[in-house]
Amino acid sequence: MHDHFIVTLDGPAGVGKTSLARKVAQALGIAYLDTGAMFRVTALKLGEGAWDVPGPQLARKLAAMTFGLEGVGEDSVLFCDGMPVGDEVRTEQVGMWASRVASRSEIREYQKAAQRAISVRTSLVAEGRDMGSVVFPKARHKFFLDADPRVRAQRRADQLRAMGQSADLDTIEQSIRQRDDLDRNRAIAPLAPAPDAIIIDTSKLNLEQVFTRIMDEIRRKPHVL
Repeated sequence: MHDHFIVTLDGPAGVGKTSLARKVAQALGIAYLDTGAMFRVTALKLGEGAWDVPGPQLARKLAAMTFGLEGVGEDSVLFCDGMPVGDEVRTEQVGMWASRVASRSEIREYQKAAQRAISVRTSLVAEGRDMGSVVFPKARHKFFLDADPRVRAQRRADQLRAMGQSADLDTIEQSIRQRDDLDRNRAIAPLAPAPDAIIIDTSKLNLEQVFTRIMDEIRRKPHVL
């Protein structure tokens, strides 16, 4: 739809994409799509070791899964198989599984098709690893957020504690560095900014400062693809 527009926010784990994407979507009055949650719930449903499952078997399991998105801004809700996706996908273990399943071309192609299908129905802020570089290469507004691993680990620890989960900073930093290595060095769609993405280092910026920068850049361009 020509009336629809897409904002992409890419970056590594713990960089603040989720909070910013929700806030930007709320300000624009459009839907927020957490594609990381799509990979996480896929990994959770497929289970440990899914990254080693033979292609035909994996394809059958993926064909049985469906995704949907309802609401706008902070009220956006992602559905998988008709059920809302919640905090059950936010553990460090599921995050690591998600990075591993993301290395499978069958899963990436399935996710890309599902994400594009959602974008046909609504304007959205899409958060993930390769939204601007692979999934929505023609998106009008593209951002790539980054930050020092230790800073990201602290943010992740704070997030986990806010959800009532235990959080060891050193363990989380090690996990983040491992995921960075997996995400940046995988053969298929490695984590990297799109050539035309605006890169923002959030290490020394708070949420409001990054949000203001993003919104200023969006206002420079009309909301069309």
